[in-house]
Amino acid sequence: MTFDLVVRSRRAVLPYGERPAAVAVRDGRIAAIEDRDAPLRAAAEVDLGDLALLPGLVDTHVHINEPGRTEWEGFATATRAAARGGVTTLIDMPLNSLPPVVEPAALEVKRAAASGAVHVDVGFWGGAVPGNVPSLRPLWTDGVFGFKCFTADSGVPEFPPLSPERMHEAFREIASLGGLVIVHAEDPSALTAPSSGEYPDFLASRPPSAERAAVELVVRLAEQTGVRAHILHLSAADCLEPLAKARSRGLPVTAETCPHYLTLTSADVPSADATAYKCCPPIRDAANREALWAGLADGVIGCVVTDHSPCTPELKRGDFATAWGGVASLQLGLPAVWTAARERGHSLNDVVRWMAEGPSALVGLSSRKGRIAVGNDADLVAFAADETFTVVPSELEHRHPVTPYADRTLTGVVQATWLRGESVNGTPRGVLLRRP
Repeated sequence: MTFDLVVRSRRAVLPYGERPAAVAVRDGRIAAIEDRDAPLRAAAEVDLGDLALLPGLVDTHVHINEPGRTEWEGFATATRAAARGGVTTLIDMPLNSLPPVVEPAALEVKRAAASGAVHVDVGFWGGAVPGNVPSLRPLWTDGVFGFKCFTADSGVPEFPPLSPERMHEAFREIASLGGLVIVHAEDPSALTAPSSGEYPDFLASRPPSAERAAVELVVRLAEQTGVRAHILHLSAADCLEPLAKARSRGLPVTAETCPHYLTLTSADVPSADATAYKCCPPIRDAANREALWAGLADGVIGCVVTDHSPCTPELKRGDFATAWGGVASLQLGLPAVWTAARERGHSLNDVVRWMAEGPSALVGLSSRKGRIAVGNDADLVAFAADETFTVVPSELEHRHPVTPYADRTLTGVVQATWLRGESVNGTPRGVLLRRP
């Protein structure tokens, strides 16, 4: 039996643990997983030696912004950055593009803009905003992976938040579809305008209590409507308690966090103009960070995704009261998380569970993505897990090289990425995904 490709590694990260293996590919899928030295015939073969072989990561929280705000980020640049960072599948948020994906026609505009431009596979979220409940079912039928909503101001006027009453209405409709709602959870009544442009005042303006109150609201609404709900970019460890209680009661409420909340702290922010660190909700203190790591270890948090949310350098200028809030890290998420995870005794299997298997399961793609398993797409990453590098912003592939990781030394280098068995080498070969 001849395969298209065989990749051998002494450190293959498989669903049941890390071991030496040979992964054989045919027609874009993983056709066999054998002992590392098994005699296999293939048109091409790669021996990674001691380089780790990971499944391609799945990032379900990415803002690409094309069309409409393509000067912020675009499909070509974002997906090149994803591939360089070991991400082979991403799900694009329904904002900050214009038009936002809150009706089927806007989804088609998105797909048209992405067609032929993506270097990795890309799917799409829909949006839930005031007045668009009649559009939710058609969007679901058209293949979105779920629906995003905000409890507080989104930052762009065309994507307004939902009141608790409108959330209940949207959740009930999404539950009737068997769908998933993903929530930016901050209680607007607990948010204030920063009293200055300094980071401590910005941090104080978005307290942990704002996140907790909104998370508790989502849990109540999930219980009332039966909807499957997911909390986005969890930054406040105070939310772990209500999430753990919801989980213990069998409620379908899950959560994610992001590399910047796991690796950076408020003490790392050097000055009022270091706005590459600004995001909403904000980066908090070291004790909070360690509690988030405990939430990952306990399984209360199931995913780590980037919330890649770039903008133009002009919008990032100013101070923490005026600059756009968003961290661009699509290319750096894997090494950032791995650097911090290994320091805390976690394994590559843990990182794969958080950054590939968990996000894939969230959006129903486990039978295709996020695991090195027979039948899955041959999305593979060669990863030098012990090699260090210094982050040079000019070497980043996303459109604007603005990053809080500039000049930091990280561990773990992506040496090669395969999408369905083919090397990602500059030619866009990604496909546009629809919900299974």
